[in-house]
Amino acid sequence: MSSLRSVMGVLRGGAQLLRRGPQKITFRKASGGPHIEPQYRQYPQLTKKQKFESEFLSAAMWFWILWHFWHDPDAVLGHFPWPDTSAWTDEELGIPPDDEE
Repeated sequence: MSSLRSVMGVLRGGAQLLRRGPQKITFRKASGGPHIEPQYRQYPQLTKKQKFESEFLSAAMWFWILWHFWHDPDAVLGHFPWPDTSAWTDEELGIPPDDEE
C-alpha cells in the first residue's frame, strides 16, 4: 500500500512539472567591479599592499613569540624543577625484573 502511494506521489510531481512548461533560465551578473579569473595551479596575484601586510603580520607574530620566550621561558618550559630520571627504579618505570619470563 505504501509503495503505491510513493509511486502516485512521483507521478503527481512529474505531472506538475509537465503542466508548468519550459522554464526561463536567467543569468545573474556579478557586481560591476573587476572580475578575477581563476587560475589553475598558479600562485595568486598579490598587490604590494597585500605583501607588505602579510610580512608585517608575520614579523609581529614572531616578535611576540620570541619576546615572550625570552622574557617568560617558564610559560614554554614549565615552572617546576625537572625530575632526576636516573633515580627512578625499574618498578616505577613499569619495567619487569630480568629473571621474570
